Amino acid sequence: MFRRLRIAILLYVLLFVAAGHWLTQARSTDWDGTLWVTVHPVNGDGSAAAAEAVAAIDRTDFTAVESFFASEARRYGVRLEQPIRFDVAARSAVELPRLPADPSALDAVAFSLRLRWAAVKAGWSSDLPSADVTVFAVFHDGAADVALDRSVGLRKGMVAIANVFADRSAAGSNAVVIAHELLHTLGATDKYEPADNMPIFPDGYADPDARPLLPQRRAELMAGRIAVGRDEAVVPGSLRQVVVGPVTAGEIGWSAAGSSPSGTDISSP
Repeated sequence: MFRRLRIAILLYVLLFVAAGHWLTQARSTDWDGTLWVTVHPVNGDGSAAAAEAVAAIDRTDFTAVESFFASEARRYGVRLEQPIRFDVAARSAVELPRLPADPSALDAVAFSLRLRWAAVKAGWSSDLPSADVTVFAVFHDGAADVALDRSVGLRKGMVAIANVFADRSAAGSNAVVIAHELLHTLGATDKYEPADNMPIFPDGYADPDARPLLPQRRAELMAGRIAVGRDEAVVPGSLRQVVVGPVTAGEIGWSAAGSSPSGTDISSP
């Protein structure tokens, strides 16, 4: 009898959590109000450069990201003056999980649960209001010639890890990474081939109707790269070289999936 009661209580709790999660996700992409994002800066490698970047970061560093989303949202008819707003928490001491290079289904589930728990703990330790989306900005010394771990954004839990460089010169490309992972938490999917990171045509091209098609001048945000040749793509230096494509806009609730934006393309460089 006691065992059945425990199972019933557990099922009730799971149902309650699932319902709350569904409501949070639905509200986050109805665009009736501003979406609040809290960035938790993390020293990813213990370096002095990363420590300096963590100490210096504040919400003004995300003004360009906010402006980018505001201008792109307007192209799709979103009337909010500021659809996304960033806050920056104090340095986070939360230990973040790492996703294996070739994760199994069980690895992925375990990683998701651990990351969501890390976001909960980070929220408890912060004096900022509760956020809709949590982003861990993990800084690394750009002078060290190392490849960063993959960044990741989770729809479930609405939490992301953005691995970025501590150099001020990397601020533009860091903003692209953070914006990309943020949209993953809202349901946007990647628009590039996992094998070679090449943008997928046409959804991963900023200007799929351009003639000539290549080189492209801009990147679609969820493709993350500008296709400049049949087998060559480059990382955009800033969000001024990036657009949100119509399929991505549909995935995050800005428009009917696949519909074209209207008005002037104010993101053009």
